[in-house]
Amino acid sequence: MLSKSNLISALVTAAWAYFGGWLLWGMVGDQMMDGHMLTEGLMRADDQIDMVHLIIGSLVVGFFFSGIYRKYGQSNYGASSGFLYGVLIGLLIGLGEGLVNYAVMNMTDITGVFINAVIYMVFYGIMGLLAGLIYQKTAPKVA
Repeated sequence: MLSKSNLISALVTAAWAYFGGWLLWGMVGDQMMDGHMLTEGLMRADDQIDMVHLIIGSLVVGFFFSGIYRKYGQSNYGASSGFLYGVLIGLLIGLGEGLVNYAVMNMTDITGVFINAVIYMVFYGIMGLLAGLIYQKTAPKVA
C-alpha cells in the first residue's frame, strides 16, 4: 500500500484536506451556511480549533482517500477519473451522510444539507483531481 505514488498523493491530498477545508468551509461555506445552522455554538471559533487533531485527521483522510483511489483507478489514472471518484465520495459523505444526519440530528435545515453536499462534492472532486494527476504522473505504467 505504501508506494511512491501513494505516499506523494497522500501528502498532497492531506494538504488539500487541511487548506481546502479551511477555504471551502471556513471562508466560503461559513457565509453560505449562515442562517441554516440550527444548533448554536456547533462550530468552534478560530482560536479554539484543535490544530493537532485537525492535522492528524487531514493526514488520515489523505492517506485513505489516496489508497482507495489507487484501487478504484485500476491503473486508469488521470484528472477526470480522479475528479469523478472525488465527486462520488462527496456525494456519499455530503449528501448521503448529510441526509442521515438531517434525519436524526438538529444541526442544519434541509437547505444547509444541500449547500454542504455541494461543498463536499467540490472538496472531494478537487482532492480526486489531485490524486488522479499524481498517480498518472508517478504510477508505474501497466503494459
